[in-house]
Amino acid sequence: MKITIITVVFNGAKYIRSAIQSILSQDYDNIEYIVIDGGSTDGTVDIVKEYQDKISVFISEPDEGIYDAMNKGIALATGNVIGILNSDDFYIDKFVIEKVVKEFKEKNVECVYGDLIYVKPGNLDKTVRYYDSSNFNPSKFAYGWMPAHPTFFVKRKVYERYGMFRTDLKIAADFDILARFLYIHKISYSYIKGALVKMRTGGVSTSFNSIWINNIETLRVCRDNGIKTNIFKILSKYPAKILGLLKK
Repeated sequence: MKITIITVVFNGAKYIRSAIQSILSQDYDNIEYIVIDGGSTDGTVDIVKEYQDKISVFISEPDEGIYDAMNKGIALATGNVIGILNSDDFYIDKFVIEKVVKEFKEKNVECVYGDLIYVKPGNLDKTVRYYDSSNFNPSKFAYGWMPAHPTFFVKRKVYERYGMFRTDLKIAADFDILARFLYIHKISYSYIKGALVKMRTGGVSTSFNSIWINNIETLRVCRDNGIKTNIFKILSKYPAKILGLLKK
C-alpha cells in the first residue's frame, strides 16, 4: 500500500525541518512525499531543497492559500491513501504510518484517524491539550466536533469521488471536508487508539483571534451540508475542550 503524505508551507522555516524529518524517519518505506510551498522568502525553500532527493515532488509557487495548496498536493498524489502533515506538526514516533497501513488492511475501511496532542513550541514534551477522537460519530458534526484532522488518512479515491478542499473558507475547510466525507457520503472509518500527531500551538486554527471566525464558518458549513445545528450547539463543544486540557 502506497501512502502519500502532503506538507504545505509558506514562510515556515522555523519548523519545516521537523516536519520533514518526522516523515523521512518513518519505519514504513512505501511513502510518496509531496511538499507544496507558497513562494516562501524566509529560507524555507533552501531547507526543503536539502532533502530534495528524498522528496517525491516539490513545488514552490504562489497559491491562493493553505487549502489551495493542499488541493495541488492531492491532485499530484499517486498513493492509495493520502495524509496531510502541516509544516509545524510532526508524527509522534516512527511507527505512525506503519500503524495507519495496518489499520487500513485489517479493517478494510476508507479512512482512519487517531488522537492529537497540542504542545508548546518551546517544549515539545509539554502537553497543552489532548484531543481524544475515540468518541467520534457523524452526529457530532452538528456540535462542531470532528476527528482530529491532522491525524486523518483517507483513500485517494474518496477525494476523486467527492471533491477536495473548499477554498472559500479561511479556517473550517478541514471541518467541511470531513463533514462531507463522513456525514454526507458516509464513508467507512476506523479509529486508531492513541496519539498519532503532535501540533504546536499558535497556528491559524489554534490562535484565540481565529476562534470566532472558525465557529461562524463551522455554522456555515453545517448549513451548506444540511446538518441541523445552531451557534449554541457549536459552542457546546468547549466543555469537551476543557476536559482535553485536563487530560495530560
